[in-house]
Amino acid sequence: MPDREHNVVLLGAPGAGKGTQAKMLSDELGVPHISTGDILRGAVAAGSELGAQAKGYMDRGELVPDELVIAIARERLAQADCAPGFVLDGFPRTVAQAEALDQVVDELGREALIVINLAVDEDEIVRRLSGRRLCRGCEGIFHIDDEGVEDGGACPNPDCDDELYQRSDDRPEAIRERLEVYRRQTQPLIDYYGERGLLVNVSGVGGPEEIAAAVLAAVRERS
Repeated sequence: MPDREHNVVLLGAPGAGKGTQAKMLSDELGVPHISTGDILRGAVAAGSELGAQAKGYMDRGELVPDELVIAIARERLAQADCAPGFVLDGFPRTVAQAEALDQVVDELGREALIVINLAVDEDEIVRRLSGRRLCRGCEGIFHIDDEGVEDGGACPNPDCDDELYQRSDDRPEAIRERLEVYRRQTQPLIDYYGERGLLVNVSGVGGPEEIAAAVLAAVRERS
């Protein structure tokens, strides 16, 4: 059981390592790691009324409306395993969702949020993502910085002899477009939390363990 309640929102651009850090932080704090996808899939699997509504949008390939995502998030955060806290990854995505999350936290009588923004330079993100290579055979994910990984070369997995490839959205021009979309959508959210004194910027550059230690220190300092 954690020493106290930790309610964390983790923000970060594509390629900033947000998913990895969210998982490491949740393990360290002993609280659930909750992503938008997780709560939507969980509600659908549970067969709840909200889940059934979300499934309709998802089956049609449409975005689930804010009010439904918020209602499902509230349902998830009220569950017993979130009593010691949570690490939210991918939610909120908009200021409207952030305002609704503040209300949920208040209604549930929870401690204030701690919002960590993983700050990574755009050129570094482009380097990370554009160097990613995937294997169709074993579905492994590799990077051209790793030993034995060559563009268009064979998969380094000794049990696989398939060829590595680069996803079209991992090309530099596509990555920069994704980053521009992220900035437009997320800057208002960063401003929202910054104005409330809840935002902490943590460098997302370095080894995963080094970054995790900095994230944990920031959370402990705010708790």
